[in-house]
Amino acid sequence: MTRTVSIGGAEAGGGRPPLIIAGPCAIESEDITRETARRLKEICSGLGLGFVFKSSYDKANRTSVSSFRGPGMEKGLQILDDIKNSIGVPVISDIHSVEEVGPASEVLDALQVPAFLCRQTDLLVAAANSGKPVNVKKGQFLAPWDMKYVIEKLSSTGNEDILITERGTSFGYNNLVVDFRSLPLIRAYGYPVVFDVTHSLQLPGGLGSSTGGQREFAEPMMRAAAAVGVDAFFMEVHPEPEAALCDGPNMLHLDVVEGFLKTAKTISEIR
Repeated sequence: MTRTVSIGGAEAGGGRPPLIIAGPCAIESEDITRETARRLKEICSGLGLGFVFKSSYDKANRTSVSSFRGPGMEKGLQILDDIKNSIGVPVISDIHSVEEVGPASEVLDALQVPAFLCRQTDLLVAAANSGKPVNVKKGQFLAPWDMKYVIEKLSSTGNEDILITERGTSFGYNNLVVDFRSLPLIRAYGYPVVFDVTHSLQLPGGLGSSTGGQREFAEPMMRAAAAVGVDAFFMEVHPEPEAALCDGPNMLHLDVVEGFLKTAKTISEIR
């Protein structure tokens, strides 16, 4: 059993039902962000699942220089702060530099370190020193046991509120696979493990100047992770994924989320 990590009152680990971390890939508009957060809160509340809203104020690792990145830190944090207070949900977003940690931690209930930055020592230490829970995405280029050293960097600050997210491993060009052995391997370090349903289905650079995806496999992947055992699910959700400005091919439609979560919760309970 893993330790319990609380994100704004929503708890992951300790044998609890899986926490849900979800929202649009990037903040596109206040209306889309608000409506998605409101509906996801309703769904999770109805199923008795904890919920943390996620949307990025800046997607700094897009494929093309012309790709949509979001509203930027200042405007994005204002929107997330409004969502947090008006809808009453904890919020999390990506940080990309040490300089972002201070302003982001004033608003966010947890800080997220993107996969491509998961070995950046200064960033990890600064994030942990904020005192906020830190969710680190496992790099597509790392083995599960390499995350031991990421955990050591974070915990060296005295901050034990750590989550580690599995989001697939590079498999040749423009493809990812999930080795489900990684979930118990990482979980053995004692911290909550998150399964990233949607990023695991990316086809990086698969559309040339942007990333493709295979959202049609989201439900079976989620069922598999629930059967193996995870402490949280991460998923990017949008009212109209086909029209989304970021990660559309792998984002889930808001309308399917409730059914997916019902199944995952049932499997988690009988595992």
